[in-house]
Amino acid sequence: MINTSTSDENLCGLKRTDFQKTVDGKQTDLFILKNENGVEIAVTNYGGAVLAIMAPDKNGKFANVIQGHDSIDHVINSHEPFLSTLIGRYGNRIANGKFLLDGQEYSLTINNGPNSLHGGPTGFHARVWDAEQVTPQSLKLHYLSADGEEGFPGNLDVTVVYTLSNQNEFIITYSAVTDKTTLVNLTHHGFFSLSGIANPTASVENNIVTINADFYTPMDNVSIPTGEIAKVEGTPMDFRTPHAVGSRINDKFEQLEFGAGYDHCYVLNKREQGTLSFAAKCVEPESGRSMEVYTDAKEKGAEIAEKRAENSLMRRSELLARRSELLQRREELLSQRNIVHERIAQAFPALREGKTNGPAFTRVHEHAQRRKELAKAVKAKARELKNKAKDRS
Repeated sequence: MINTSTSDENLCGLKRTDFQKTVDGKQTDLFILKNENGVEIAVTNYGGAVLAIMAPDKNGKFANVIQGHDSIDHVINSHEPFLSTLIGRYGNRIANGKFLLDGQEYSLTINNGPNSLHGGPTGFHARVWDAEQVTPQSLKLHYLSADGEEGFPGNLDVTVVYTLSNQNEFIITYSAVTDKTTLVNLTHHGFFSLSGIANPTASVENNIVTINADFYTPMDNVSIPTGEIAKVEGTPMDFRTPHAVGSRINDKFEQLEFGAGYDHCYVLNKREQGTLSFAAKCVEPESGRSMEVYTDAKEKGAEIAEKRAENSLMRRSELLARRSELLQRREELLSQRNIVHERIAQAFPALREGKTNGPAFTRVHEHAQRRKELAKAVKAKARELKNKAKDRS
């Protein structure tokens, strides 16, 4: 572990000694990132927890804008174990703590109702990461998750880098290498309060949020996505234009009841992988602080939505083409002489369409009538030609 912080002089008032402890044979510590604007980020390598982000308001007054703890013991024993920590191996819930991969079923620890949440009770949030403060503005965290840890297959070698730029950007870079097919969904669980942490901390219901997403993923009553990718349009889930968080949170809408508010995944309007694009924005109107979120990850949900729409159009085209073929074939069959049809019509002249026989008998009569009229026309034409031949002779 390398820590370039040499003193306890920082805006957040945290002390290194309060974060230095041996946990599972590894040392924890406090790390302070600071940029040219005076913005600070305080981090501990236990779970990669962010303890404080000191940022100015519209009047230049600094305050902590993320929820964290003031000692390592409070981090370890937090009533909210995922408070502003790294999440892994898998962010969000896995239904019933089970998944199939390459034909094999894996069982995980249940820690959220009937489900496994955020990698389990001893996921990445509860691990001591190797830490190296590369520069005063950058911290490198490393963790090797062993094969079978919390039930996940394969050794997973993970590196996360926290960087505080001079543009007041908090950049989180994730990378992971595995030696076996596995599930990976890394994220950070920041609890932001842009008004500034206070006692009590203000509600976020006045925060004005924009989310660059046309779709979201509905969930069931235990927060498992149903598999549907639904449009946000016409629902309280629509944040494509700015809305206050609390403006529709009490609407009678099933998804808000299931999530006890907004606790959903959004399908970002993103198409190209590797390009940094806008995901969301949050503005706290009283302090004037705002936060924008960008990502270079490609949304798999967008691919799924596109594919479903494409498959739906293809299927519809196939069905229409097949219907056209069948109609054409029916006409061909009807145009052919069918002795059986004619005999049925002759034998049962009063036979008509009923509740059980459908339109089939009506078509039999119509076909027989057409055949009869055609036969008369042919005979009449034959007589006409015969008479003309006699006249010439």
